[in-house]
Amino acid sequence: MLVSKNILGLVPYKPGKSIAATKKEHNLDKVYKLASNESPVGLSEKVKQALKQEVENLHRYPDPNCTQLKDLLAKKYDVTPEEIVVGNGSNELIDLLIRTFCVDNDRLLTSESSFIAYKICATAANIHVDEVPLNDQMQLDINSFVNKLSESSDYKLIFVANPNNPTGTYLPESKIVELLEATKDLQNTLVVLDEAYNDFVRAKDFPNSQKLQKKYPQVVILKTLSKVFGLAGLRVGYIIADKMVCNYINRIRNPFNVNHLAQVAAIAAFEDTEFLERAQAVNWQGLDYFYNEFEKMEVTYWPSQANFVLFDTGFDSQVVFDKLLKKGVITRPVKPYKLMTHLRVSVGTGEENQVAMQEIKKVLNELRSHN
Repeated sequence: MLVSKNILGLVPYKPGKSIAATKKEHNLDKVYKLASNESPVGLSEKVKQALKQEVENLHRYPDPNCTQLKDLLAKKYDVTPEEIVVGNGSNELIDLLIRTFCVDNDRLLTSESSFIAYKICATAANIHVDEVPLNDQMQLDINSFVNKLSESSDYKLIFVANPNNPTGTYLPESKIVELLEATKDLQNTLVVLDEAYNDFVRAKDFPNSQKLQKKYPQVVILKTLSKVFGLAGLRVGYIIADKMVCNYINRIRNPFNVNHLAQVAAIAAFEDTEFLERAQAVNWQGLDYFYNEFEKMEVTYWPSQANFVLFDTGFDSQVVFDKLLKKGVITRPVKPYKLMTHLRVSVGTGEENQVAMQEIKKVLNELRSHN
């Protein structure tokens, strides 16, 4: 079968292990999935009601332009609808950005140990990816980004996940401005600020990307409703960017890429501010619990501005993952991100968090006793 070399070299993306598969594989009655950064509080009641009301309309094609949703987003962010593109989750939008602005052998810049979809989508499109290492605080290293730019100004896209997945660390506004200043005179370079987790941020110096975009037109803001709004199963993401950037993306975007129920759910989710505040509170309480437990265990972890925590097991992470899986706790190994002894654990319900930490403690104590 004739397949391009760049496709042959790709390793398929491995999503978090499912609850059903884990139950079957290990003959378990109860499984706690804390692997995929999903919302532990489920769906807003307003979203549920909106979905029920629209079931009778599913024989119609969805609005190809997401008109109502874009109008709502335009008002929320003080932009025009022409400065917004809605996609089938942020993954589709990452792919569209690369396909729109890059051609064979163009170059893309991002960080090691950052969202792996950037590299997968780029490699599939035969785009060369340069990755700079994280700094010693597990943060994206803007100095390394700027140094790369001093060596070459040929980068078409620069992807900056802020907060970063899988580390949970973030860049303050001052660091983002350093990068934007370094790219402001580059005519063919876009800086993509991927803010999938920004609704969980508690840091006071987190950048206001909308204000920055008004000053730096090379900024593309990428957001999703899969996390704090709990719409992971419906897949809704969106871009805020210069209208010409959006115009070009829309030229290759497939029609009806966002289904009708996803559009309805997104509109209802944005209107339910009480649900948003509850989801944030549950997450922050869970993070603080994790921090306290890891400190008791003397386990190295990184404070997170997202809805998960990265921690260093001190052992081969696959060994720890497998032992936890047999106990019904699904975490996320991050070896593909060049983090060989680390696991990522998502915030769940209070019960899920407690069970996970109890089992992590047991597994690590067992491994330590044999070491």
